[in-house]
Amino acid sequence: MTEILVGGASAMLLCIFLAPTFIQWLREKSFGQYIREEGPAGHQKKAGTPTMGGLIIFVAISIPFLILAEYDWRAVGVFATGAGLALVGFADDATKVFRKRSLGLSGKAKLASMVAVSLLLWWIATEQAGLDPTVRLRTLDVTVDIGVLYPLWIYLVVAFVSNAVNLTDGLDGLAAGVSAIVLTAYIGITYMAFGAGDMMLLAACATGGCVGFLWYNAHPATVFMGDTGSLGLGGLVAGLAIVTKTEELLLIIGGVFIIEALSVIVQVLSFKTTRKRVFLMAPLHHHFEMKAWSETKIILRFWIVAIACTAIGFVIYLQSIKV
Repeated sequence: MTEILVGGASAMLLCIFLAPTFIQWLREKSFGQYIREEGPAGHQKKAGTPTMGGLIIFVAISIPFLILAEYDWRAVGVFATGAGLALVGFADDATKVFRKRSLGLSGKAKLASMVAVSLLLWWIATEQAGLDPTVRLRTLDVTVDIGVLYPLWIYLVVAFVSNAVNLTDGLDGLAAGVSAIVLTAYIGITYMAFGAGDMMLLAACATGGCVGFLWYNAHPATVFMGDTGSLGLGGLVAGLAIVTKTEELLLIIGGVFIIEALSVIVQVLSFKTTRKRVFLMAPLHHHFEMKAWSETKIILRFWIVAIACTAIGFVIYLQSIKV
């Protein structure tokens, strides 16, 4: 258990102390964020804020994890998923920066990359860690064997969750804060499922990295995590859910991520079918911005909702393992 505390604290402190030098380097290289013109008008003042801060998050996570881990294949698979998607996000961020536009990699390139990362997780989880190709519905106490469809299931979970976290990353500190809250739940879940081992260590390091990043990402942000951070953290959360068989509970634990993603889906479907918008702007946090809520109010209230969702999901998990 000491190693878990050391890993989490080290990730947080590494992020806090390494970030200033990294942010200064980003400024010197003019690696700033490009803001979409169709976004909220108030966001234009954030143009030029250093981005790709997700790199420092994953450096902070990786160093203590790789030093302290015993290389349990389950944790290796989850770590590889997060790191793989962080690399995809980095390529996306770099494309935006070097081409000086708000659009990064093409949709086909992202799709191919996510398929490759998902297949890697599937191979490690099933062939090396011995994970069964099943989906557990804990609220119904039912386990479904999906057999050959398991790789597709893993891809769907990884793609949906990583994109949901990416959509949530629209306000200073929102995605980092919610990620820290969700990952805190997985510290407990991994302990209950596997004991104080590598899985718990990885969840603790990821939580610490997010908390440390908030030191500079809280409103007003001096650095953005970019797709490097949001896709990478989404990959970690998805991987943790898959390996712990809590994909269903992630709908509750990661409730803010799910709501943000669903708000975009609803908005697109509504506009395509009726030419009317359900929200003033999607994702949902932009809707509240358009209603003149302050950024700080939105962030704090979303964090409160995230804490409530995480608590409910964790209690359901505890009940499911007692049955």
